[in-house]
Amino acid sequence: MSKKTKKRSKQAEPSAAGERSERMKSKVYEEELEKLHGELVKLQLWTQRKGAKICVVFEGRDGAGKGGTIKAITERVSPRVFRVVALPAPTEREKSQMYMQRYVRHLPAGGEITIFDRSWYNRAGVERVMGFCTDEESEGFLTAVPLLERAIVDSGIILLKYWLEVSADEQTRRLQDRIDDPRKVWKLSPMDLASYGRWNDYTKARDAMFTASDTAWAPWCVVPSDDKRRARLAVIRHLLDSVPYTRTKLSKVELPKRKIDREYERPRRFPKMLLSE
Repeated sequence: MSKKTKKRSKQAEPSAAGERSERMKSKVYEEELEKLHGELVKLQLWTQRKGAKICVVFEGRDGAGKGGTIKAITERVSPRVFRVVALPAPTEREKSQMYMQRYVRHLPAGGEITIFDRSWYNRAGVERVMGFCTDEESEGFLTAVPLLERAIVDSGIILLKYWLEVSADEQTRRLQDRIDDPRKVWKLSPMDLASYGRWNDYTKARDAMFTASDTAWAPWCVVPSDDKRRARLAVIRHLLDSVPYTRTKLSKVELPKRKIDREYERPRRFPKMLLSE
């Protein structure tokens, strides 16, 4: 691990919000996000035109803000270009395969941006902490993953890895909010509850993961995420800065002329219209 990464990881532990105590205002956030959404559209068009391949990995503790950050990236672009991969628990067949096999099949082809909402690093995190794999399997993964990611990068894929760092107090607040809000309770899984009490175990697993896989060709970017809005903007800016897309002006689009037959009468048999109140 580089000295820079060590320093970054240590600083993140006491307060994931960093030195800023004031949360970003909603109006400022929305204005900045709108500008960045325009740039993401340009990135999308460049990716399609150049046949570029981009893979973005998101990791972090439960409640760190991965889903919200991914939504902020993808809500104004095409899901055919920006593909989100959030794999469920492996099937019995997948358990019998080489560990990385089910992830490799989702790597981007030309003209695609694949976003992993959790990734192959499950083996370094939840699987290791919760006993879904042996220590030997986890250590073997950590030994092999730099070589795998080297092969990914050498194949022409731009690989970006983000760890969203949330503080213990903020994680508690967010998970409690899921319990109290019927719109969010679906986000709280039994695994989240089982993992909640193992903060220190996850911290050790995270640091072992950084030590093994923070490489020159696939470095980790640690993003303090107690302030969700700042974190989302920081990730999008870093993503845009990390891809050499052409920042060209979008050509102006004009609607063509059309003719509407005002005399046309629709058939008598027509579906019922749903009227708003």
